[in-house]
Amino acid sequence: KRIELVSDFNSWNGQNHSMANVLDSGIWTIFIPYFPDFTLYKYKIYTDMDEILYKADPFAYYFEKSPGTASIAYPEIKFKWSDKRWQNKMKKINIYNSPMNIYELHINSWQNREIEKKYVNIKDMYIKIVDYIKEMGYTHIELMPVMEHPFDGSWGYQITGYYGFTSRYGTIEDFKFFINYCHKKGIGIILDWVPCHFCKDAHGLINFDGYPLYESSNFFKSENDLWGTRNFDFSKPEVISFLISNALYWIKEFHIDGLRVDAVAYMIYEDINDSDGNINNFAVDFLKKLNQIVFSVNKKALMIAEESSAYPLVTSPVHKGGLGFNFKWNMGWMNDVLRYMEKSFDERKWFQNLITFSFTYAFSENFILPLSHDEVVHGKKSLLDKMPGIYLEKFSNLKLLYTYMISHPGKKLLFMGGEFGQFIEWNYKRELDWFLLGYDSHKNLHKFVKSLNNLYLNEKSFFELDSKDSTFNWINGADHENSVLSFIRNSQSSSEKIIVILNFSKNYLIDYSVGVPSKGKYKMLFNSDDPEFGGNGYSVKRLLISKEILRDGFNYSITLNIPPFSGVYYKYKKSKEVLKNE
Repeated sequence: KRIELVSDFNSWNGQNHSMANVLDSGIWTIFIPYFPDFTLYKYKIYTDMDEILYKADPFAYYFEKSPGTASIAYPEIKFKWSDKRWQNKMKKINIYNSPMNIYELHINSWQNREIEKKYVNIKDMYIKIVDYIKEMGYTHIELMPVMEHPFDGSWGYQITGYYGFTSRYGTIEDFKFFINYCHKKGIGIILDWVPCHFCKDAHGLINFDGYPLYESSNFFKSENDLWGTRNFDFSKPEVISFLISNALYWIKEFHIDGLRVDAVAYMIYEDINDSDGNINNFAVDFLKKLNQIVFSVNKKALMIAEESSAYPLVTSPVHKGGLGFNFKWNMGWMNDVLRYMEKSFDERKWFQNLITFSFTYAFSENFILPLSHDEVVHGKKSLLDKMPGIYLEKFSNLKLLYTYMISHPGKKLLFMGGEFGQFIEWNYKRELDWFLLGYDSHKNLHKFVKSLNNLYLNEKSFFELDSKDSTFNWINGADHENSVLSFIRNSQSSSEKIIVILNFSKNYLIDYSVGVPSKGKYKMLFNSDDPEFGGNGYSVKRLLISKEILRDGFNYSITLNIPPFSGVYYKYKKSKEVLKNE
């Protein structure tokens, strides 16, 4: 019936600031000549059911710090970017043939000794965070949602202010300062973005004018029982405009390198438990349009789908019948490998398919291999604590898991704390257990991850052909009796190959032979059991020379000793003389 603008500017009495319904269009407007910067305001909505709603502005750039819920009139932002070199570099790079190693970060619980008292300011943390991540060998930071949200326990995934950088972590300028510094240090920024659903807090989007507006009027379609939220209605052009404009806002205004789109499967399927049908075609059309428009603005943007179903062509272009993303989280790989690693050592030989099946579809999409925050909460245990065995065996198995992950086709993602063996589950209310680095096993794991990450960045065989089946050849994936996998990763030039041998058993394998493709020398590149990383120091030869003995379908083979719960990489590089003769 009526809408008033109420604020501390008018002492929250909007009688003299009533908005006009332009030509009865449903578009309400008001012009106020002077509205001071940082004024708190809301819309006071009188519904035709005689309710009075106080709503925050869905398009506000800034909001009151929780528990306050008002929008803030933010002044004109005058920020001078100095990341031109990064932007020019990204225009030239082929991300599919480049390393991508993502560190997933929750800003407030990374390192915050006073978390019960306050939130960290991103500007105060920027040097420590970025320099650490750079040194550890990561190429990108993926930030859990930084949009305004009312409840810390939602981790930012239940949003009220889609256009607002949360005031928890500082000002808009502080956030831009952080991103600018990341780019100057050569680190890309990916934001978690949640277009699937929104929270039910009274000041938010729910029943915005007294009736379903952003959500469907069909209760069964609007209600999201899984998260206790409301689903967006993708049949409404206004909702499509709101969300796509929001994606562009973060990319253009904040120089974000990409978006990881949350819960894509829940958007595609009206019933996530019925993935054989019930496709939400409005949501599919939205996702296609979203990606088309984003890439028209920034051809090098990263549009990453967190998509857990077998829906086809997620990372194929729209004009080829796909959804138009350029990367997809490989949730199948994540589920299978963690199930396998949690098996007892004697059981593993019966479940070899859990660590081999992903290779059958590894090139059907452009995949990212995620070990994310979702895997270390709600009773699932930390990655380290998932590993079976006694204390030191847990560390050996976690190092083996990471060795397997880096060598498996696909880009990489690890949640913070996994790099030094956070032992308890992640808790958003407290900082990571950095004190663990005072213990040798954790310190050695930390050194191991740093070394493995930096090796990944420099070995073309591990990233140049990630989405091409020519990057991969089996040596032997069927040795379940020994719980051993062996395969080859190829570089684009084919002059370099890395032989990967992984022993998931508790046995020390002596004189174990594997086939290799060529005659010559195979130099050890990496050994997860190296004493440098707290390994047992078993004798593993640093240089192997192939023999002309038929093995695994190859004319040549190498023989080596493999410690329990360990992985080794051997590198073969054709000599210039061989290449010349070929």
